[in-house]
Amino acid sequence: MQNPKPDLAPMLKQLRLSGILDSLESRNRQAIDAKMAYTDFLSLLVSDEVTRRDQRKFDFRMRKAAFRSNKTLDQFDFDFNPKINASVIHDLMTCRFINEKVAALIVGPCGTGKSHIAQAIGHIAVKQNYDVLFTTAAKLMHSLYAARANDVYERRFKILSQVDLLIIDDFGLKPLVAPADEDFHDLIAERYERSATIVTSNLGFTEWGNAFPNKLLGAATLDRLKHAAYRLILDGKSYRRPREI
Repeated sequence: MQNPKPDLAPMLKQLRLSGILDSLESRNRQAIDAKMAYTDFLSLLVSDEVTRRDQRKFDFRMRKAAFRSNKTLDQFDFDFNPKINASVIHDLMTCRFINEKVAALIVGPCGTGKSHIAQAIGHIAVKQNYDVLFTTAAKLMHSLYAARANDVYERRFKILSQVDLLIIDDFGLKPLVAPADEDFHDLIAERYERSATIVTSNLGFTEWGNAFPNKLLGAATLDRLKHAAYRLILDGKSYRRPREI
């Protein structure tokens, strides 16, 4: 690539604007052909750089979010289970609950789309420049257990407690064994009224306490989690149908 000015590249790199080099040649040609004013040409280059930086930030947030899939709301089949409350889902997609710093609790039988919807909300949140982390309840507890064993518990706990949106999938699939129940309580208590959390579960809301061996601790945890929370119940058939031969 031939730049209009040979010494422009090192100066752009020094200013951390080397991304401009990617579109400089084509934009320069465009400016010459269209007889653009210098300010219009500069505006194009700056706009390209802003777009590149926004894309890099988005890609970085997506990697940090650790979604299991790229499922979005457009891919969700509302007609398959018409009893599903679409208005609640669309409300959650506005990410208003993140600003309100409350939880969104999604329950329903296996295969009704809990993880799909949770991750779709997470994708929208990333687009709105929120930091998001997706994990299963089992993986979350294991990460805290491993962090304690490796003497990095406080650092890991801080990351989990401060992320804008923490998505915990499959809560209650396995009972919480001490000290996991205490870790879960501490995390929910630390995030309470400070950050938003999504929790999905196959268990009905009245059964969540069964996941805690210490019923008093469970009650204290769930009291914080459920306070002012948005609730979504997915009822219907499983999307995971066997292939017909």
